Amino acid sequence: MKVILFGATGMVGQGVLRECLLDDGVTAVLAVGRSATGRQHPKLTEIVHPDLYDLAPIEDQLSGFDACFFCLGVTSAGMNEADYRRVTYDLTIGVAQTLVRHNTPDLTFVYVSGRGTGNRRLMWSRVKGDTENALLAMPFRAYMMRPGIIQPLHGIKSRTRWYSLFYTVLGMLIPVVRRVSPDLVTTTEQVGRVMIALARTGPPNRILETSDINALAP
Repeated sequence: MKVILFGATGMVGQGVLRECLLDDGVTAVLAVGRSATGRQHPKLTEIVHPDLYDLAPIEDQLSGFDACFFCLGVTSAGMNEADYRRVTYDLTIGVAQTLVRHNTPDLTFVYVSGRGTGNRRLMWSRVKGDTENALLAMPFRAYMMRPGIIQPLHGIKSRTRWYSLFYTVLGMLIPVVRRVSPDLVTTTEQVGRVMIALARTGPPNRILETSDINALAP
């Protein structure tokens, strides 16, 4: 399996990249992002591209993939809807449309969304929901992952200040929360492994909540 990964430097993306490099069934990983991951591995190739809204200069390198794992995302805190829609909906759909042009309909596209997506009263949820619906209507096999709290494992840290502070302050409580409410918490390891499993033989359900992610994790 050849995988293209967007967002490999983020907390979720770091976990997904780790699992892809560890999985013998993943033969090649292309990480595309605005900055380098700092990782070196025989299976890993990187494209550092500062403008992800314009993929034309690198389009010829985005073909022949079996799966795209899309882990890019920003917090909506402090953003108006137009700006959040641009970095959430416009960027994601622009990437997806490019991949449709250069890959077969057998491509699997896995999108990291969020718990609570689809509530039209909440700005971030509304935009995420529109993004999910657009991806599900595209001519590839699409899966929406809606994790709640994601526990970073194996030394992975978020580059987003708010998330980093959250996990620093509350990190020790996450295992307790998981025992009390297992459907609220998953891990970077489980998210990565489930993405790979979806690309291999995904279930008919195209929207996966935290409980689904944990149930499918190998």
